[in-house]
Amino acid sequence: MKLSLLLCTLLPLAVAARAADTPAAFPPPRFVPMIPVNIFKGGPPIPATPAVESPHPAAVALWPNGAPGSEARKDEPEQISWRQEADLVFPIIFNIHNPSITPYLPRKEKATGAAVIIAPGGGNMQDTIDREGYDLGRWLADRGVAAFVLKYRLSRDAANLATGAPQPYTDRDAAADGARAVRLVRARATEWGINPARIGIMGFSAGGAVVLSTATKFDAGRPDAADPVERVSSRPDFFCPIYTGGFTRVEAEISKANTPPAFLLCAVDDSMPEQMANFLVTLHKAGVSAELHIFNSGGHGFGVRTDRTMSVGGWPNLFMAWLGDRGFLKTE
Repeated sequence: MKLSLLLCTLLPLAVAARAADTPAAFPPPRFVPMIPVNIFKGGPPIPATPAVESPHPAAVALWPNGAPGSEARKDEPEQISWRQEADLVFPIIFNIHNPSITPYLPRKEKATGAAVIIAPGGGNMQDTIDREGYDLGRWLADRGVAAFVLKYRLSRDAANLATGAPQPYTDRDAAADGARAVRLVRARATEWGINPARIGIMGFSAGGAVVLSTATKFDAGRPDAADPVERVSSRPDFFCPIYTGGFTRVEAEISKANTPPAFLLCAVDDSMPEQMANFLVTLHKAGVSAELHIFNSGGHGFGVRTDRTMSVGGWPNLFMAWLGDRGFLKTE
């Protein structure tokens, strides 16, 4: 009965939100030279060709008229470049002024009703858009889970690091983007074939800060808001910080009554295991359901990688099993 009432409430909101949603004409990211922070001495060769995004579905702007405070720059192209690490080179996206989600929707016959918003990492400078974004989105959609890759505003945007210009955003802007993404997916749940009570958020590294804020500083929405999306709750139904830190900033907000269940993940050969283990204890003491996986190796930033034979590569299967255990996947 509660679910039926929720769906009846959300259906007109979804229609109104869709009618108000102007399809965003996102220009292709503009390739720019690498900045020093993205160069790893002794790393693999940097391609001679410009970096490009992998093929992906059309993005949906979080706010059709631009994010609050960013309206004047919403049509400015994103930027793309290469990042070099010890064993690979990959594209990264920055200069984000029009935050968006890119939907990966499962085929109807495979859909479980669950959805995950994915916030890639990148040190608040850039988004590691493939293995912590689009690659995982495709993987989840193939297994019946709708995925939405979030491009959020960056507090240390690489475009500004390269020029020395002042940073236009703070962590609060990224947090606002995470909350808006949950509202937007919930407002359009019927259209996208999603159960509005099965919407979670996952974030890698710096993207985990967006996740922690979204999972602890949500609200029920404003019934009198002119924007129908703002009338919808921003509370995620589960949250997944992946090799992230900064838990002490949200520990005071943790409670059995309000905090959704959590899936936590990292590798031992990273700087995060102790922080994540302590956060698991915090959640456990508060009575919040949580599961933590610490792999023997994998380092930082492993995301979804198929080019290494490591046990950490199987973590998405553990996540799917956890979703099933928690009842977030459709059962016959």
